Amino acid sequence: MAKRALGTKLLIGDTTPVEVAGLTSIGGLELSADTIDVTTLASDGGYREFIGGFKDGGEVSLEGYFEPETGKGQKELYDLFESGETEKFQIQFPNNIASWEFDGVVTGFSTSADLEDPLAFSATIKVSGKPTLTVSTV
Repeated sequence: MAKRALGTKLLIGDTTPVEVAGLTSIGGLELSADTIDVTTLASDGGYREFIGGFKDGGEVSLEGYFEPETGKGQKELYDLFESGETEKFQIQFPNNIASWEFDGVVTGFSTSADLEDPLAFSATIKVSGKPTLTVSTV
């Protein structure tokens, strides 16, 4: 059965995690894998043959309302962008049905101000290494 996204959180850090406030969208991890061509002159029927190569955790895109005074986590994302440091992140789905844990580097941060819209921000996190998906068994 489909579940609502309401209550999904993005946390920064692992010792004392900070929840990113004001989020309206958390893009999913975009996992992909390279392939390596292992075709030989003896390959059956003239078809190319492949094996799996390196995997890539992709990126996580974020969008939300820019809340400079109370928007916890937003300034931390900007600071991580400036430092270029790798940090631990976690996406927690509602009612603890599942979560993603991954290391990442903030590769983009922007704010916008449109006439008839609230102040907004967006950010992009590049996944570094292998992400871990944990699914509840309850």
